[in-house]
Amino acid sequence: MEDSELQLMVEKISMEYFGKPFKHKASFNSRLRSTGGRYLLGTHNIEINKKYLDQLGEQELIGIIKHELVHYHLHLEGKGYKHRDLDFKTLLKKVGAPRFCNQLPDVPKRKRKAKKILLYKCTKCSLPYQRRRSIDTSRYVCGNCKGKLEKVKEYLLE
Repeated sequence: MEDSELQLMVEKISMEYFGKPFKHKASFNSRLRSTGGRYLLGTHNIEINKKYLDQLGEQELIGIIKHELVHYHLHLEGKGYKHRDLDFKTLLKKVGAPRFCNQLPDVPKRKRKAKKILLYKCTKCSLPYQRRRSIDTSRYVCGNCKGKLEKVKEYLLE
């Protein structure tokens, strides 16, 4: 599918589901990585990630177009066009657009870094402190009794 075919498809979907014309430009953007599409507030254009069409098919593409058209029409009408707005959520349901697009199958899940947990203890009152970042024990003291802190152990959460 070319940009011209995408433009016609967006115009057709806009008239069919919203009853309003799409008067701006719709195009594929190969640089999009983590999203199916985006609506540009400044130009009112819509950009679509072509990988979604190639890997998940036309139905997924139609869902993405509907989602971006919800942003488009609400923004032009001066209504709440952001994901958190009630106008947005209501219109999404009305036209049957997905709130989020599916994940691409060829994108590897990011390798998660194991979270480091540091355990400190007050030498006076034995109050435990659990932190993700290390504490400079020469500068900081216990908030309960002003006693000296000591590092007890460090472990990884996976």
